[in-house]
Amino acid sequence: MLLAHASASTGIAAANPSIDRLERFRDLAGHRLATIQLGGGSRSAEDEREIYALLDEEIVQNVASGGLFASEGFLQDRLDGFAEVWGGATFRALAVGPLAVVACYLGDGANTVRVYGRLAGEAALLGTVRREGRPALHRLPGPPRAPVEFLVAWDGASSGRGTRELRLDVVRLRGDDVSVAWSTVEAFPEGLVARDYRVRGTEVTIRYELHYPGWTPGCDGQTEGEDVYRFVAERGALVRASRRQINDWHAGLHQFVGRILSALASGDRGALAQLVPDAKLRGTLPARLDRDTACDAREAGDRVSVAAVAEAGRPWTLTFLRAGARWRLTAASPMLQ
Repeated sequence: MLLAHASASTGIAAANPSIDRLERFRDLAGHRLATIQLGGGSRSAEDEREIYALLDEEIVQNVASGGLFASEGFLQDRLDGFAEVWGGATFRALAVGPLAVVACYLGDGANTVRVYGRLAGEAALLGTVRREGRPALHRLPGPPRAPVEFLVAWDGASSGRGTRELRLDVVRLRGDDVSVAWSTVEAFPEGLVARDYRVRGTEVTIRYELHYPGWTPGCDGQTEGEDVYRFVAERGALVRASRRQINDWHAGLHQFVGRILSALASGDRGALAQLVPDAKLRGTLPARLDRDTACDAREAGDRVSVAAVAEAGRPWTLTFLRAGARWRLTAASPMLQ
């Protein structure tokens, strides 16, 4: 009876490779848990290769079967089974034209988006995109004869101030070639730290940090940018349609602050007289001031206090009042120590 049971189990596994792959995935997850308990880290390169090999086998088999087995819902159901046995991993499937696309998140570090389809009539892995962060997939509607394209949003490390590193990639299939046709790296070569982003049809809105003189990490009410992009299928790119600034008063204030500090540093008394017409107030200013790292204090009305530092590290407070689009220095004094 035991021999018969073993033979039957072997027959079932042979008849259903998906069950066998899930068991292999479960064994791999168990090995990973034991490694972590022994202080061996999160995942090894060997584990990662085996994970992706099992995943590729599963998706390629279903794409080859076609019909229901290649549908987005069925693939997601299979992927959920894999994710359940690997703590912290997520897999998301998206059907894009003839493609089956899977976003794979295995934890901190580099992760992948994997693109499956037909190569010379056979189901195959057509290409991968590998980046740091958590990938999310979005459809990009285009005309019927346009190349097959989709959007990947990579959520990166948290800044600790309600924003995250973000990268958007437009991925294109042309013939059998999968490539990144456009990326936010083109628009933000120094990197993008975003508060949020929204994808609605062909329109993408991104709200992000603006780093300018006077910007201090973690302070409230600072100026941020918000860009709206529209997807142009023929170019395979997101094209900026509009740009605006939120809380633009703060960047404007610090532009004015910078002019006063520059006039002090250079000893340009004429420029300083234009910026601070009150001679008595102007006379109280030290020969040099630099911005402090403290957050600005917004008081009643349009009055704002800005922290500054004089020689020998002595703290000062500069108080400004806004009148329309212009700012005026109304008080300046050293702080008690």
